[in-house]
Order: sequence, then structure tokens, then C-alpha cells
Amino acid sequence: MPNSVKKILQKKRNKEKAIFLLRFFKTQKGQYGEGDVFWGITVPEQRKIAQQFKHISLSQIQELLNDQIHECRLTGLLILIEKYNSAEEKEQEKIFKLYLKNYQNINNWDLVDLSAPAIVGNYLLDKDRKTLYDLAKSNNLWKKRIAIVSTYAFIKNKDLEDTFKIAKILLNDSHDLIQKAVGWMLREVGKRNKEKEVEFLKKYALKMPRMMLRYSIEKFSGPEREKFLSLT
Repeated sequence: MPNSVKKILQKKRNKEKAIFLLRFFKTQKGQYGEGDVFWGITVPEQRKIAQQFKHISLSQIQELLNDQIHECRLTGLLILIEKYNSAEEKEQEKIFKLYLKNYQNINNWDLVDLSAPAIVGNYLLDKDRKTLYDLAKSNNLWKKRIAIVSTYAFIKNKDLEDTFKIAKILLNDSHDLIQKAVGWMLREVGKRNKEKEVEFLKKYALKMPRMMLRYSIEKFSGPEREKFLSLT
């Protein structure tokens, strides 16, 4: 069955888009996506395929997650989300554990961003969140991005404290993908509770990297942005 998914994806290859994506997702030597292989297939196309194959087993999804082709891994994650959304709690726990076991295969920012809130965040909505803190404190780029981006599920439920706490852990991270992710989540907090975001920024704007700050204040008015940027 994974071969069937891969064959359908292969038929949708677009060489021009693939060349663009290789640059866009930083796949050259020494870059964060080094060695990743793209077929140039859009996310909407992959979502349609995921719908077709949402019945496949977790072991078959694992085969897709192990694949060197980026779109195979992403389609595998999209199928996993489909399964999670229709699963009972015990099955959701299995999916959650499978996801975390595969962090080394969820190895680009789009893979994390499209899946972490839907699986990790949603699973932990009513559970202990220690897992996220362990991920945030790791040395692995993708674990750290999973940790902060997963909190998007909490933010949507106006549950904001874990975003702030994990943001503090990652406050001095040197990688731009973490700085952008933290800034993005703080910006999302501000859409629900600007007062809370401003309170956090007043405490930590001086300590955070400029890129993180810029992302977090993107929706502020011009004068508000200038006020915070002048602090750094």
C-alpha cells in the first residue's frame, strides 16, 4: 500500500517546482534540510491522496515516514492526522507515540508545522505536558520546533501559559527556525490576548533575538513595533 501512495505521488512530479523547493527548504550541504529530496508536489494534492489512503495501517504509514522523498513523508504525516482525527483514545495514544518516535523523519519546518499541533498538541490538550518541555530542552532542532509549534493547539483553546514557558526555554536559541517559530507562536498568542503577549515582551524583548522579536510583533501597529525594536 505505501508503494501505491508513492506511485501516485510519483505521477504528480513537477521538476520545476522540485528545483524551487530544493532551494526554498535549504537542502544544500551544511543547511538544515541537507540531502532532502523533493518531487515538487503541492500540499493540497497531497491532502487529497491522504484522504484516499486514510485507512492504511500505522506500519504502512511508518514506511512512508522512512522514505527519502519529502512528499512521501509529508503525505504519511497527513494520513496520520486523518487517522488521529477519527481514532478512539487508545489509538490516538499509539499515533502520538509513533509521531514522537519519528522526530528524525519529521525533519523540515513544513513537516513539523503541518502536523505537530494536529497530533502532539491536540493529544496533550487534556494531559500532562512534560513531553513538550523535554523536547524543548533537547539539542535537536526538530524536537525543539515540535515543542513550541505544538502549543498552537493550546493557543487556539486560549490556553497560553505553556507557550510562554516554552518560549522562555527557547529564548536564546541561535537557530533561525526556532526564533521564527517562537515569534510566530507569540504572535498567535497576541491575536487571542494581546495584553498577555505585551506583558511577556516587556519582560523578555531585551533578551530575545531580533528575528524572534520581529516575528512576534508583526501584527502590532507601526509605533508599537518601533517601540519594541528600539529596545534591542
